Amino acid sequence: MAREARSGRAPRPFDARRDHMRGGGRGRHSTVVLYGDFLCPYCRRLRPVFARLRQGLGDRLAYVFRHFPNERAHPGATLLAIGAEAASRQGRFWEMYDALYEHEPPLDRRALMEIAASLGLDMARFERDLADPKLRRRIDDDLAEGRSIGVTGTPTFFVDGQRYDGAWEFTSMLEAIERPVGARVRRTARAFANLPASAGIALLLAAAAALILANSPLAGLYHGLVSARFGIGPAAGGGLSLSVAEWCSEGLLAVFFLILGLEIRREARAGSFADRRVALAPALAAAAGALVPAAVYIGLNPGATAAGWPVPVDTGIAFTLGILALFGTRAPAGLKLFVAAYGIADDLITMVILAAFHPRGVHAEWLFAAVGALGAMGLFNRWRVYAAWPYVLATIGLWVALHQAGVGGALSGIALAAFLPPRPAPQATPLLAQAATALSELEHAERELKKAGEGRRLDQEPVWDWASRNLSAAAERLLSPAERTERAIEPWSSYAALPLFAFTAAGVTLAANLGQPPALRVFAGVAVGLAIAKPIGIVGAVWLAERVKLAVRPEDARPLAFLGAACLCGIGDPLSLLLADQAFPGSPLAAAAKIGVLAGSVVAAGLGALALLLSRPPVTEG
Repeated sequence: MAREARSGRAPRPFDARRDHMRGGGRGRHSTVVLYGDFLCPYCRRLRPVFARLRQGLGDRLAYVFRHFPNERAHPGATLLAIGAEAASRQGRFWEMYDALYEHEPPLDRRALMEIAASLGLDMARFERDLADPKLRRRIDDDLAEGRSIGVTGTPTFFVDGQRYDGAWEFTSMLEAIERPVGARVRRTARAFANLPASAGIALLLAAAAALILANSPLAGLYHGLVSARFGIGPAAGGGLSLSVAEWCSEGLLAVFFLILGLEIRREARAGSFADRRVALAPALAAAAGALVPAAVYIGLNPGATAAGWPVPVDTGIAFTLGILALFGTRAPAGLKLFVAAYGIADDLITMVILAAFHPRGVHAEWLFAAVGALGAMGLFNRWRVYAAWPYVLATIGLWVALHQAGVGGALSGIALAAFLPPRPAPQATPLLAQAATALSELEHAERELKKAGEGRRLDQEPVWDWASRNLSAAAERLLSPAERTERAIEPWSSYAALPLFAFTAAGVTLAANLGQPPALRVFAGVAVGLAIAKPIGIVGAVWLAERVKLAVRPEDARPLAFLGAACLCGIGDPLSLLLADQAFPGSPLAAAAKIGVLAGSVVAAGLGALALLLSRPPVTEG
């Protein structure tokens, strides 16, 4: 599940009536929008880079400046911003801009007046404009807009509407503006990823492609691909040999569950799940979401076909969260976290059902190996081991043990999320000193090399390696191992692991003989269990728990949105297809159950989408 705090909102387009722009001819050009502060030393030091970019790109670069004075860090910055706008009223904004940045601190009102006089401004008008409240409101508008798109400090700039978070040096910025092929690919990928619904779109497109292929003349090719087997290690020596679909459902879903687990752990430590009643609601919903569909199925299948009751129990949480992502603010963060926690609890319940009612596929001896791997991860956490490789090895061991036990290796991702060690937030002052010292030494070495004129490069000097190690250490300390893991893996989970899983899992063949009463009852039991009984169980359990003050639903979710999410939890999972085969081995009833999973999932998705569309987005403050 992608983070809700993903930045990337674009600034408003250039407005010639109020914005200030340099360069940019009538032809095609790139636009850089910078939010700056006239007292910010980093804005001052960045100016030569922008000057070099403007010189090299000419009219192909349009440079827009917007105010973001940080009065708390730089007292007097707002006055200078107002002064620049007062100069703009006399057509001299850029002259004042250059003069303010070229003037050595301190910069106060007296210095501002001296600069204005040196520019030949009408001083009486300039002083009247400084007192005009309209100019203060104009600065405040820039500040408010900057904060609304995620600007927290200066300088912050956007290249053609995309926030630039790369290195503040000429070559890196030139590549971002000129966009060679590699940079264009990165930019396009980032623009797509910044769409709130992008992960859901990728997942649904992959699932649709699988369903179409599985019911087309290419069905043989598709099924041959997903059923192709490849393994690790010699088959005679106990090596692993799985089909492509199995590698995706167990291997790739472990990555997805890792991200889910990290999200939920963060909320449990300092977010909404720190409240026990909020955390308990998904667990109660998962229990009811399993019991009610099973009861409805048995009610429709009281005879020999009752064995299929586990089929409508499981939820395809990856598909549920993917569809929720399509609805933006109508599905708020608290609701998505509820569904994520529900999905983990639901999968645990399904695994227990599989082990208890279909024990022929479960090997208890491997469960002891899984406990050993969990114990090792617990020791690493207790010993504050921050290196990644011990956890990776233990997680691989846990995955193999769970797979061999017949439980499913995907749950190893949740275990890794639970045991990755947190780390207290660092103090900023010593890290700033470390980074500043490293960069200062690099700058000094660069000046000395220019004086010497020997043609040596800075990256060949001993100080280069020392400085790079210190900068890397300071940057690495800002994030805990859990946070680093989430940042590194989340894009791969959303745009690679989940679409591949969907492509290999959703290819259900729409062929079953429902003309016989037993097959029709199985189909109806599964479809009704998923589409109707499961949301009734979820909503009913949470409603009852709220009445007895045992649990509460997400406070940012409107009732209709919560109902929509509960309906989406009726989307089935590939494990449901496995349970169908386990319940009816070698029987045509297994095909009827699988068609029921697909039909129930489609109805559940339609009902959930309708409820979310009818729900109003939550009211946000500010």
